[in-house]
Amino acid sequence: MTDTTTKTITLTVPGMGSDHCAGIVRKTLQRLDGVGEIETNIANHRVRASVTADGPDGEALKGAVEGAGYDVAAVQDAGDDASDSDAEIEEAYLSQARKRLWIAGVPTTLIMLLMMPHMFWQPIPGYLAIVALLAFPVVFLYGGIATHKSSWRSLKNGTFNMDVLISMGSLPPYLIGLIGFVYPMTSFIEMAATIMTFHLLGRYLEALAKGRASQAIRRLLTLGAKTARVERDGEEVEVPVKELAIGDIMIVRPGDKIPTDGEVVDGESHIDESIATGESIPVYKSSGDSVIGATINKEGRLRVKATRVGGDTFLSQVVKLIDQAQGSRVPIQEFADRMTGRFVPVVLLIALASLVAWLLLPDLLRPILDWGATFLPWVNPEAATPVLAILAAVAVLVIACPCALGLATPTALMVGSGIGAERGILIRSGEAIQTFKDVKVMVLDKTGTITRGEPELTETVAADGVEETRLLTLAASVENASEHPIARAIVDGAKQRDVTPGEVSEFRSTGARGVSGKVGEETVLIGNRRLLEEEGVQGLEALDTAMGELEGRGRTVVIVAADGQALGLVAVADTLKEESIEAIRGMHALGLHVVMITGDNERAARAVAKEVGIDEVQAGVLPEGKVDAIRALQEKHGNHVAMVGDGINDAPALTQANVGIAIGAGADVAIEAADVTLVSGELTGVVEAMHLSRATYGKIVQNLIWASGYNVAAIPIAALGLLHPMIGVIAMTASSLSVIGNSLLLKRRFARDTPQGDTQ
Repeated sequence: MTDTTTKTITLTVPGMGSDHCAGIVRKTLQRLDGVGEIETNIANHRVRASVTADGPDGEALKGAVEGAGYDVAAVQDAGDDASDSDAEIEEAYLSQARKRLWIAGVPTTLIMLLMMPHMFWQPIPGYLAIVALLAFPVVFLYGGIATHKSSWRSLKNGTFNMDVLISMGSLPPYLIGLIGFVYPMTSFIEMAATIMTFHLLGRYLEALAKGRASQAIRRLLTLGAKTARVERDGEEVEVPVKELAIGDIMIVRPGDKIPTDGEVVDGESHIDESIATGESIPVYKSSGDSVIGATINKEGRLRVKATRVGGDTFLSQVVKLIDQAQGSRVPIQEFADRMTGRFVPVVLLIALASLVAWLLLPDLLRPILDWGATFLPWVNPEAATPVLAILAAVAVLVIACPCALGLATPTALMVGSGIGAERGILIRSGEAIQTFKDVKVMVLDKTGTITRGEPELTETVAADGVEETRLLTLAASVENASEHPIARAIVDGAKQRDVTPGEVSEFRSTGARGVSGKVGEETVLIGNRRLLEEEGVQGLEALDTAMGELEGRGRTVVIVAADGQALGLVAVADTLKEESIEAIRGMHALGLHVVMITGDNERAARAVAKEVGIDEVQAGVLPEGKVDAIRALQEKHGNHVAMVGDGINDAPALTQANVGIAIGAGADVAIEAADVTLVSGELTGVVEAMHLSRATYGKIVQNLIWASGYNVAAIPIAALGLLHPMIGVIAMTASSLSVIGNSLLLKRRFARDTPQGDTQ
């Protein structure tokens, strides 16, 4: 019987520098029996493959990828922490690219210095032999050997990677140039060396630029503490963070980083949580409050119990989310995949066609060169026909290399997801970025999303002749004996108003209807109107108007009576978050229809909706009903519905929505079900996330238009002989770097202190 248990194997493939390369790697691995889902991440050159237990092992996957033309730097099985070695692998790749560039660049520079006087002033004796010797290591040895090996493996495997074009653009010119030893003709050896050198320069510059784009993960990985002070056997000892276990009591002094996620068990302080939430104002923490690893203790000494360690910590989950986002695919990327998948063989055919056309129809094509020579200094109509044919074919090969097209999507995703992480916005997938920009309806849960999720004392209304201090003292005194959330809200609110609860005796609870007890010599009864009417309390009618007004504003109102006489009203409500009104105003500015779906009663829901400016309210909706409500909105408005929620009961609806957005302070299951997580828990993050989504997608579109337009326009020019191969390889490199540079411009647009703007 076949074992269907799966495991994950991760390969680090330094040469996988674009989506075209990633596509070849995916197709290669998909041919293997036992390989399931494959995820490629161009940002950190990693490939994750889900493999059945009886499927291929890491070495088999490595062999397949290398057979397709790509070296594998590392293999990690499931559970291995690859993050520690990522920076080392990337640095090694960058160092190797730099070394190859130097080895190619020095001889090529010498060739250029010799070529200029040889061509224009004085022929150099033995010039061809000198140039051939200088170019040989560039084209064939350490400079170009990796490119040619990749090309050969790719062709042997029945695929066409972009290195094939570079090999075809450098090997034939060098070999043809050797004919000059036996037959006088123009040398192409200089061109072969130059093409390879500029190709290596492009690889090096791309590695540098992409390193900048993917630095978000590496920066996050350096933020955590390296050691922790813990209590062991009654003593305080220092241990590496990786040795921490759940339940360890950590000692965090002022100025220290909190080693791992935990809960404060003793002490109080303000914690700088800016790395997690993007907010610069420190947050007050005391016993019972949760804290995040890598945040900074600003003042008091804390004892913190570790609650999450290793890969389960907040920081590790953030890194995982960014990693997923940078390696994910955007629907528009399918266009680039299809184009690059067919591009290389088509280019080879065009190059061959241009070579044949120039050899067979030179008289038809030379007038074009005569015209081009009037304004293009590198065009030489007097050159021999074979020379022109070779120049045209080689120019097509090097100018058509679709590196820029392959970089268009992943570089924008790298930068966009990195910016989001720095601002407390975690976008799980590239698909969410494309879907988010088209959202027309924003669905909000009420409790914990628009409101704080905790009841607070909001108003007190005393009857005629009753002091509010007396009313609140009696209410807080009796409620202090209860653990009900409304009771706690009344007691906490009284303390905030400098009212101290007194002693209570003979406390009695009547369930959901109310409570009673003796405060001093007075018998106090607190509850709803029905309870107080049954107990024969007098003076209730005088409070009806105020009670109706408060309930109309969504307040939960209880009546306070003493010795059979109504003293007044105490109102409790789940109050609005400070940023809710601003956030919903921002959603309207983006053209969104804002809907609130809540399990709360109609009156309370509409009161909140009116206060914040909600367009549509659906109240009394149970958790399973929220999914149906989302479906109904999707049918009405098309598949353009996003939802924001924070609780376990929101998880199914978040999954049903086209884009699910979780408030970071909410339940883990809600965050896991969401496409976007707002770490700060602030609703204004929704608006910022949408701006970031639109800006990132805009960069993807700009990159694709530039890259594909560049190739479409340049290939015919090259085929007609109007583009010298050396100019072509420079332009090809510039095109790739312009795509990366355009993506990096997102950083400027989203500078922290700059107001966010929409980008289309």
